[in-house]
Amino acid sequence: MHLAVAPAIFMRMKELPHTHSCFVCGESNPVGFNLRSETDGQKVRARFTFGAGHVGFKQTVHGGLTATLLDEIMTWACAVPTQRFAYCAELNVRYLQPVRPHQPVVATAELVANRRGRLFETKAELRDESGALLATATGKYLPLKTTEAAGMTTDFVGDTTWVLGPGSRVDR
Repeated sequence: MHLAVAPAIFMRMKELPHTHSCFVCGESNPVGFNLRSETDGQKVRARFTFGAGHVGFKQTVHGGLTATLLDEIMTWACAVPTQRFAYCAELNVRYLQPVRPHQPVVATAELVANRRGRLFETKAELRDESGALLATATGKYLPLKTTEAAGMTTDFVGDTTWVLGPGSRVDR
């Protein structure tokens, strides 16, 4: 999907919860991305601009940081439709063009398969503002047990019930 022209689906996006401590979305993590993601209930999207401190070589964002961004958005692509958090079991990234510091990018992801609640398969894209494809990714995620996930919700900021279900409310 080309994102230079905003499809109607992205007009109805709602911001996803974030945490205090996560490297990618944590609001209190001084070295993290402080990423904010949004969803329409199926697809997840995040806009981000890597900084000069994210460079790996010759004004190119480090590939591991690009992969981290794609992993985070695919994790949410699992959580939104299934109401379950999952850990990455396999991540494949194809780098098509260099990502530059100070270049605004848009990452989108979606769940492509739910294997009986035991394995989630996702795909993601990273594009620049003009819609040029910079990287693609696929991932396989293993859902957390309910007991494991319950402890994680205490790190969230705000109400998570609309996306993660009734047992996930965080009152702050």
